[in-house]
Amino acid sequence: MGKIIAICNQKGGVGKTTTSINLATGLAFLGKRILLIDLDAQSNTTTGLGARGDVVNSTYDLLLRDKEVQDCIKKIKVPPMDLIPATIDLAGSDLEMVGYKEGKEKLLKNKLEPVRDQYDFIIIDCPPALSLSNTNALTAADSVIIPVECEYYALEGLTQLLQTIRLVQQLYNPHLFIEGVLLTKFDIRNNLSTEVQQEVRKFFKESVYRVAIPRNVKLAEAPSYGKSIFEYDVKCSGAKAYIALAKEVLERNNQYKEVKTNA
Repeated sequence: MGKIIAICNQKGGVGKTTTSINLATGLAFLGKRILLIDLDAQSNTTTGLGARGDVVNSTYDLLLRDKEVQDCIKKIKVPPMDLIPATIDLAGSDLEMVGYKEGKEKLLKNKLEPVRDQYDFIIIDCPPALSLSNTNALTAADSVIIPVECEYYALEGLTQLLQTIRLVQQLYNPHLFIEGVLLTKFDIRNNLSTEVQQEVRKFFKESVYRVAIPRNVKLAEAPSYGKSIFEYDVKCSGAKAYIALAKEVLERNNQYKEVKTNA
């Protein structure tokens, strides 16, 4: 059965979309069957994979119209993986969902359950807000990856996010857990980055991934070309970090040896 992972942090600019794109593509390059879902109305994940044009059905249609996963998929050729794109239509989805008398928190879960066996991982890029869309993602997910920026206000807002995760556990998804905490925009030359890393590792302990994503200009440039970092510059430090993250995710899920054998 495929594993559903939500990439979530209500604070913007922490590398959530960058992580969604490059973790998904990294896993796909390692031979895994991947479905990436863009649940953010800004559709940065969709744009970052060069898939914004000719969108027929989007995550909005999946959530709030009579469309199934297969109706909404756009095929990504390199690496081979599936994407459910987002459009600006998603911006009003919370207002529509509020009108549902029951089941509004399980709309995404109900759509994903029939297809999860077709994938090794389903990655959900969540919007930078605590919203019904995020609640849908957390209700559907098995686990959460939390990107944390190595900046002064890194831990600001995490308490609220953890409270939201606990609330979803209590009300809708008792098996939800934190897959891992990912340090992003790490600069080894910066004392602040080191201090933040120490603080995050002290708080989250073994939940923090060994790899930290460096501050890297190539990671910032790649989305404007509609490419993952592996297509844009596979030799840069950002690409090396994200393939290391993909391997660490597989390792934590007891799948890395399989990939290593086939490589």
